[in-house]
Amino acid sequence: MKRIVIFASGSGSNAENIIEYFWRRPSLSIQFEVYTNNEKAGVVDRCRKLHIPCILIDKDQFNDKSFLEMIGNPDLIILAGFLWLVPSYFVNHFTDKIINIHPALLPLYGGKGMYGDKVHQSVLKNKDLQTGITIHFVNEKYDEGKILLQARCDVNENDDIESLSKKVHKLEHTYFPILIEQLIND
Repeated sequence: MKRIVIFASGSGSNAENIIEYFWRRPSLSIQFEVYTNNEKAGVVDRCRKLHIPCILIDKDQFNDKSFLEMIGNPDLIILAGFLWLVPSYFVNHFTDKIINIHPALLPLYGGKGMYGDKVHQSVLKNKDLQTGITIHFVNEKYDEGKILLQARCDVNENDDIESLSKKVHKLEHTYFPILIEQLIND
């Protein structure tokens, strides 16, 4: 059995999509647990509905090396809308085992504070013709780890933040679980 840990701060649609993707593949035996830094995040309700453990953590816990004992030794750690910078002790302990998804074609629109609608707003403001997603390994800086996959979609002149967000979410929900499956099978 493989063990996947997901960190999420928001609605949890990617976390739910990943869990359900693997549930539809009974030949892959995966145990999930979710960590969140936001007790009011939508991911908490999604986990409750899916009967998946959802553990609330605070910044002091996350930044303390004793957190390694709490998390154990997962096969893969997924950041799915998790907004905190991962501490260096954690990155170094789990080298090439932590992946993140970003709603832009990195290196464009990455870094601290660039997430969700802020990214889509920047894409529209700069009149980009394409946007997309980047899935990458996590290092000690926001959105600068080795890129594993990028997927693109066109930006039309009638797109707004909401329509762009829907296009990007569709890419996330399509490609994120597929890449995770490849990583855990390697």
